[in-house]
Amino acid sequence: MTISKNKKRFIAGAECPQCKTIDSISLTLENAVETLTCVVCDYTQTQTPNQAKSATRQFEQIIGVFDPSDPDKE
Repeated sequence: MTISKNKKRFIAGAECPQCKTIDSISLTLENAVETLTCVVCDYTQTQTPNQAKSATRQFEQIIGVFDPSDPDKE
């Protein structure tokens, strides 16, 4: 099963690694691949779920996950 969510979400306070503009990074999720895109200089970076898992710190714990698509979760 593939996940396809094309909703563009902006990352507050994020700085583009290329042009250094703040608040210009958007995140999209398509087929379980996250893509960061700078709307100013078109810089892109992709990350698969396996890459995200390997980047997680060993003792990091998630307190909660905000899912804006499900209004019943709080």
